[in-house]
Amino acid sequence: MEGGNSPNLQLQQLPLATAAVSVQPHTDSFSYKENLIGALLAIFGHLVISIALNLQKYSHIRLAGSKDPRAYFKTKTWWCGLFLLVLGELGVFSSYAFAPLSLIVPLSAVSVIASAIIGIIFIKEKWKPKDFLRRYVLSFVGCGLAIVGTYLLITFGPNSHEKMTGENITRHLVSWPFLLYMLVEIVIFCLLLYFYKEKNANYIVVILLLVALLGSMTAVTVKAVAGMIVVSIQGNLQLDYPIFYIMLVCMIATATFQATFLAQASQLYDSSEIASVGYILSTTAAVTAGATFYLDFTGEDVLHICMFALGCLIAFLGVFLITRNRKKAVPFEPYISMDAMPGMQNMHDKGIAVQPDLKASFSYGALENNDNMPEIYTPATLPIVQEQHGSKGISAPPYRVLEHSKKE
Repeated sequence: MEGGNSPNLQLQQLPLATAAVSVQPHTDSFSYKENLIGALLAIFGHLVISIALNLQKYSHIRLAGSKDPRAYFKTKTWWCGLFLLVLGELGVFSSYAFAPLSLIVPLSAVSVIASAIIGIIFIKEKWKPKDFLRRYVLSFVGCGLAIVGTYLLITFGPNSHEKMTGENITRHLVSWPFLLYMLVEIVIFCLLLYFYKEKNANYIVVILLLVALLGSMTAVTVKAVAGMIVVSIQGNLQLDYPIFYIMLVCMIATATFQATFLAQASQLYDSSEIASVGYILSTTAAVTAGATFYLDFTGEDVLHICMFALGCLIAFLGVFLITRNRKKAVPFEPYISMDAMPGMQNMHDKGIAVQPDLKASFSYGALENNDNMPEIYTPATLPIVQEQHGSKGISAPPYRVLEHSKKE
């Protein structure tokens, strides 16, 4: 009986094996679900960040307009904006733990779309409908293109999912594609830094390329840190691996230097140019780093890769049109402009301000308040003496020099 039943038992085990193979579509659907969760978290985070930044800007403008003596950090609006800013950053940070890096990074276009819509809704000027459409037609077209590009990014984004454990991250870190990528990136970064510091190449592309190269490393380390934290919360502790703290230090360092270069760029160029060029360069560098380090596009077919690239290009064009329509801020120069003087620096050269400060004396061309200058630097005066008509032949001088004594 046992020997007769054994073939039946073996035949009954075959459907189980085929069922085990059919688990893969369920895994794919679950990975698409993780992509959707990560994309929604990123979109939510960027929307909240845009609202937070506009709230803080509104707080500063209202204080300046009403001449309120309070500091900005003593207003409820500014603190509400700060709270929303932290919430949005947490949303973007957690999105890296669910979706691939190449999918999350391009979704920062949502922040530009939200800022454009908020600026149109809360505009102060009153426009006629024709003037309004003519002025904001580029913004509407740009928002539409950015939304279409975002949809294509979410639909055809990479579907690679790997648990961010210490072993996996270490294996990716020492892989030859990433080491080659890091070598090329370090060489390009050093060359750009040399031209920027030594050759005074203060071009917007040079500065924002430095920001993009640093930002790609920030994105790689953020995904590693966020993924290891999520895996630790799920029960598999990863915080005892040294690679976690290496990634954490690299994340903080690259983000700090990235903010430094962005601050230098904001002193030389308009914010709309920085937003458009920075988005294009940073997204390209981060997607390349994600494809090299995390192998995001491994196993993807050509159609999905081409549609994802098309979504990136459409989003780039949308962001460019949105930022192109913004008003450029005109710097305020309260005193004489030194542009026409040969050999003189002005306030736009290398970001160095040589114009007099407003808090100093308001006399024309004064560089500092001279109310407390020593007496030896005060200009001498010649007291005018009225002419005394004496004899007819001798005429008195129209003035005379008086000697100042110490008592005077």
